[in-house]
Amino acid sequence: MGLRDSALDPDELSNARSLLQPAVRRDRAWPALLAALALAVTSVLFASAMVLAPPVTTNHAAQGAPD
Repeated sequence: MGLRDSALDPDELSNARSLLQPAVRRDRAWPALLAALALAVTSVLFASAMVLAPPVTTNHAAQGAPD
């Protein structure tokens, strides 16, 4: 009996080894995309509020002071 003779099936052994390796975990992109979308929407809303808001008028105390 040689060194290469074995009762184990090499295909089944490679299958078992592949099952024992930890699975590769992929990060999901949806949370990042939703956060970017929320940031874009709020920035557009704030920019449109700044453009559409009436100008602020203030009365300075120096304007009514005597010369």
